[in-house]
Amino acid sequence: MFLEITPTENDFLSTVRSFVEAEVLPKTRKWEEQKAFDDDIWLKLGSAGMLSMTLSKENGGLGLSCMGYVETCRELAKGDPALSMNVAAINALCVAHIEVFGTEEQKQKYLPGIKTGEIKLAWGLTEPDAGSDARRVRTKAEPIEDRPGYFKINGHKMFITNGGKADLIILIARTSETELSAFLVETKQDGYVFDQRIHTVGVSASNTVAFKLKDAIGWHTPCTFEQAIGLLYRGRLGIAAMALGIAEKAFELMVEYSKQREQFNRRLCDMQSVQNFIADSAMEIEAAKLLLHKGAKMFDMGLPVVKESSMAKLYASETANRVTNRAIQVHGGRGMTYEFLVEKLWRDAKLTEIGEGCSEIQRMVIAKQCLR
Repeated sequence: MFLEITPTENDFLSTVRSFVEAEVLPKTRKWEEQKAFDDDIWLKLGSAGMLSMTLSKENGGLGLSCMGYVETCRELAKGDPALSMNVAAINALCVAHIEVFGTEEQKQKYLPGIKTGEIKLAWGLTEPDAGSDARRVRTKAEPIEDRPGYFKINGHKMFITNGGKADLIILIARTSETELSAFLVETKQDGYVFDQRIHTVGVSASNTVAFKLKDAIGWHTPCTFEQAIGLLYRGRLGIAAMALGIAEKAFELMVEYSKQREQFNRRLCDMQSVQNFIADSAMEIEAAKLLLHKGAKMFDMGLPVVKESSMAKLYASETANRVTNRAIQVHGGRGMTYEFLVEKLWRDAKLTEIGEGCSEIQRMVIAKQCLR
C-alpha cells in the first residue's frame, strides 16, 4: 500500500515480469552452468528499456523514479539474482555517472549504444588492497599533456562485476596523493590487460574479473571522489531490492514445498516449527520491503538517503540470507541438491551482504548518521 508508482511505471513493471517469466527464470540454471549470460541478453534488456530506466527522458531514457528502479531490480532477482545485480549497477552507478558527470561529448558518444545494449558497462572501484576502504585506491591517473581531458592510467582492479564483458568501464583512480576521480576507460585498447576471471560460489553467471591497466587511456569525467561515490546510495537500494527479490522467491518455494511434503502423516506446513519459519520470514520480508520503499520514496523526493539506503541494504541482505537458509531447512536434504532452486538462491543471497558495502560498513554508516 506504500508503493507509489505512476501508471506508466506500472505498465513497465508488467513488461518486466513477463520478461522474467519468458527470458530469465527458465535460463537461470543454464546461465549458472555456463558461468555466463547468453550474449543476446544485453540487446534484449536494452530493447526492453532496462539498461536506461534511470536515464532521464531528455537523454533518451525512460526516466523511471527510484521506486520504479528498485521494483525492476526486485522482479529481476526473482528470475536471476546475478542479472538483477548487473542491471542494478549498470543503471545506478554507470549510466547515472555518465548522465550526471559526463560531458556532452561523452554522452553523445556512449549513451546511444548503452541504451541498446551494444555498449556493455562496468564500474571499477575495488582493488586488491581497496574494497571497504575505498580511499585506499592506488590506481593512478596522470594527465596527457597534449590531450586535454585524457589521462594515462596504471593500476590493478579486481572483483569488477561484468568486467569481463564490458566495453566501457567507469573507473575510480587517484589524481594526486589526496584526490580521486572517475574516468571512462574503453576495454578495447592495449592498455587494458585482462588478468583473470574470478569464479564465485553465488551469482556465478556474472562475469566478475580482475584486470590491470598499463598506460591505459582514460577520459576524465569531471567530478570529485565524494560525488562519484554518492551514486552508491541509489545503488545500495538496488542491491536491497535484489536481496528482497531473492527472499521473496525463496519464501514462495518454501511455502509451496511445505504444503506438498508430508512427514509423520502431516504436511510440513502443519508443523509448528515450519510455521515459525514461515511467520518469521513473512514478517522480515515485509519489514525489508517497507525499508526499501521508504528509501526509494525519499530519494524521489530529493531527500538524503545515506542512512535509509544503508538500513534497507543491511536489513534486506540479512533477511535474504535468513530466509534462504530456512527454505533449505524446510526442503531438508533435497534443499542441498541441484534439483531445487533454493540452494542456488541461498548461495546467491550471500553476495548481497558483501557487494556495494558489506554489512559491517552499513552499520558504521548508520551509526555515524545517528551520532551526528
